[in-house]
Amino acid sequence: MSEFKMPDLQSLMQAAQKIQGDVARMQEELANKTCDASSGGGMVSVTINGHYELVSLKIDKEAVNPDDVDMLQDLIVAAVNQCLAKVREMAKEEASKLTGGLGVNIPGL
Repeated sequence: MSEFKMPDLQSLMQAAQKIQGDVARMQEELANKTCDASSGGGMVSVTINGHYELVSLKIDKEAVNPDDVDMLQDLIVAAVNQCLAKVREMAKEEASKLTGGLGVNIPGL
């Protein structure tokens, strides 16, 4: 029967601290990255950063029709959702670099 060895807690703690530092650095880097998307042939454009914050919203004056506010709202929602999908993909790619492509989900990303 083989002898059970206790894991080296010091090494485990150091590895956990390194991973925590890597995740914090990656989150900082994501805050500085942005994604852009548009809808309505460019009538509505948005920019969202890696922290899922809306950085910019541009609306072409041609899209502003007081008689059709619903269309403008739909264009804004479409552009924001498209951009959020891009940010999620960007965060997933960054997390994959950190985990070596193991498909591990990192909370907060």
